[in-house]
Amino acid sequence: MRPLDENETTLVFNKLHKFVGNNLKNIVLESQSHEGPDANPGRYCFRLQKKRVYYVSESLVKRATNIKREKLVSLGTQIGKFTKSGKFFLTIQSLNLLAANAKHKVWLKPTSEMSFLYGNSVLKGGVGRITENIQVNDGVVVFSMADVPLGFGDAAKSTVDCRKMDPNGIVIHRHADIGEYLRMEDEL
Repeated sequence: MRPLDENETTLVFNKLHKFVGNNLKNIVLESQSHEGPDANPGRYCFRLQKKRVYYVSESLVKRATNIKREKLVSLGTQIGKFTKSGKFFLTIQSLNLLAANAKHKVWLKPTSEMSFLYGNSVLKGGVGRITENIQVNDGVVVFSMADVPLGFGDAAKSTVDCRKMDPNGIVIHRHADIGEYLRMEDEL
């Protein structure tokens, strides 16, 4: 497990910034860890292990140095992974981190929650509420009406366009949802 290099850090921060905006500083600078047996476990940091990026406390990173890299399976919360071509994708495990710091949010009606959890995009007819000032291709976190985070994706339309579009039009292109825990159990 090693720290991210400059190029990897840029890719990760750009992707996170798409979803959390200026709240990225809360994740990177102001996050105090509560994990580990130490009295002062330190802050959270990003680490790379086998093309997967983890968000982990510094205290756990220090303790993990006793384990060989080949034997270490996971540490902290996996937030994404790099592809063979070098692109970075957020995984569903990052949902709690994104939901706590989300810049743009969409709440789904109960009737369309299952459709989203089966891997479909969000249609205009299924949107219960939507935050203001969403632009096309902005990162959006999807919630149920009970404020339970369900997943995240990209905005297909801006907030203004959503108000006057057809109920069967796509509002959010899905990236990940909590249904993946069942659908892709072996890959996570």
